[in-house]
Amino acid sequence: MSDILQVSKKILLIGDPSVGKTSLIRKFVLDIFDDKYITTLGTKVTNKTLIMAPSEINQKVELKLMIWDVMGQKEYQLIQESAYTGSHGAIVVGDLSRKDSLNNLGTWVSDLFNITGVIPVVFVGNKVDLVDLNIIKREEVEHLAMSYEAPFLYTSAKTGENVENTFQILGKMLIETSISDLVGS
Repeated sequence: MSDILQVSKKILLIGDPSVGKTSLIRKFVLDIFDDKYITTLGTKVTNKTLIMAPSEINQKVELKLMIWDVMGQKEYQLIQESAYTGSHGAIVVGDLSRKDSLNNLGTWVSDLFNITGVIPVVFVGNKVDLVDLNIIKREEVEHLAMSYEAPFLYTSAKTGENVENTFQILGKMLIETSISDLVGS
């Protein structure tokens, strides 16, 4: 028996354009922030490995996250649906300063689940650092997250607030849904 189990999981960051999906990934993977907006064309894949120690098994898990940054423009739904195929989890991102991005979170998850079935998701309200511009109330997003039995966090790609935590929570959820496969291996 190996000391460390190795697992790879495909995860997505989905949400409207310019909610900060790419910035969250860059902060998580590279620990950098750049406030220049760059439109994601199609999808971009980045990898990062987490070492997890699930209490359900007596081994550490090396969780390789294949992080898909999916473009948010709705007119490219076929590209989005193609990216969803084979996904194990998702971070659903809304911009706290744009109510429309909150209103669209449910649609993003529904579209995702139509392709993948129910998979672990984490909802984030990004750009919490823009305190004066935040118009979305925590309860609004929490209510949506609860309807999917999913966690919700406020994040800031700029300050790093809850960025690592978001990916750790999703990683833990992915491991929990894979325990029977891991124990059997």
